[in-house]
This record gives sequence, C-alpha cells and structure tokens, in this order.
Amino acid sequence: MHIPESLQDLADSEAVQFLKRPKTVARIFAGIFALIVFSSLLTDGYQNKTDSSQLRCVLNSSNVACSFAVGAGFLALLSCLAFLALDAHEGHIACTRFRTAFQLLDFILAVLWAGTWFLGFCFLANQWHRSPPKQFLLGNSSAKASIAFAFFSVPIWIFQAYLAFQDLRDDSPVPYKRSLDEGGVVLTTLSPPSAASPINTPTTGPNSMSYASSALSPYLTTAKVPRLVMMPDN
Repeated sequence: MHIPESLQDLADSEAVQFLKRPKTVARIFAGIFALIVFSSLLTDGYQNKTDSSQLRCVLNSSNVACSFAVGAGFLALLSCLAFLALDAHEGHIACTRFRTAFQLLDFILAVLWAGTWFLGFCFLANQWHRSPPKQFLLGNSSAKASIAFAFFSVPIWIFQAYLAFQDLRDDSPVPYKRSLDEGGVVLTTLSPPSAASPINTPTTGPNSMSYASSALSPYLTTAKVPRLVMMPDN
C-alpha cells in the first residue's frame, strides 16, 4: 500500500480524485438523503396513539406511506452504493459494450428514481397534511425530515441523470468515419512543370510533329507538313 509522503501527494491520489468527481459527490448525497428518509420513519415513524397501544404510522396512520418511504429509501441507498462500487472500477472495464450498457442503466435508473422521489414526496406530504394535529406524541420531526429529504432527493437524482447522459453521449462509439485517404484517395498538389519535364521535351525524328508545352505557349505550334513535288513524265 502506497502511503503519500505529503499533502500534495494525498490530494493527487486516485482515491481523492475519485471522491472529487461530480458523479461521486452526487451519489454520496443521494445515498445520505435516502438513509435519512428511511431511517427517520423506521425508528420513530411508528407510534401508538394516546388511547391505544397499537403502533401506527405517523403519516395519517397510513402504513403504506411509511412502508413506501422505508422501502424506497433503502433501495435507493443500495443503488447508490452499487453504482459507487462500479464507478470505482469503471476505468478497468475494457469492453466498450459493457461500459455503454452500464452508462445507459445509470441514466435510466436515475430518471426512474427522480420520478419515484417526486411522487413519493407528493404522497408523503399529502398524508402528513391529512394527519390530525397532536394525534401522536412523538414522531412529528421524523415525518417532517423524511418529507423534506424526499424532496431534496428529486434534484440530486435529476443531476445524476444529467451526468449519466453526458457520459453516454461523450463515450458513444461513432459507427462510421470517412477519412481522406479511404479508398486510396490521395490529395496531391499540382506543381508547374519544370524545364526537364518530359512534357517540355519535343519529340524529334523524321516525319514527326513537335508540340510546344502549354505552360510556355498558349497555343500549339503548327506541324510542318512535307511538300509534294510533281515529277515530269519521261
């Protein structure tokens, strides 16, 4: 195990850099909020009335409301811990398809949790609003804490969905890229012909026509045609 020798080495370590990532910070906060939601109602969410010994949920005596908050908070906490463990080993994932599937799953779950916490907040707040005043001696602060942190969980999961979408868009493989040299296409620059170029060298010989280079003359020179001589008959 490598022990950092100074504070600078500690700040540059992989663990600190991992904890400073926005995705990691968002997951930690989402896990803390979920822990507060389900632990508040799990400890003080069930109380007995002044005239009865039976335990009831402090949210309008609705066991569905308390069960929902406890179950959703516990599952959200497990989800955050699982994705934190996967994020820690994300750099060691060599398979591109697995990484893409992991990012897609992260995005889908973040969107689902954002919607779940929004509906849960509305449901818990409605049940608390319908609760008769001073029905229970204890549990009021726990109910308020669960409702408040259910509301705080909505933007934090929306932020996680945004980060997952950014990773999914940046790491998505491009199916096809056309390069300049694909198919043997080579771009070359045309240079003016030099004096030693074969195009400037006239062809000499009997009965041959000579052509001037278009780079030196704007027109072709007229070839000399041999004259026909009429021979007298003997």
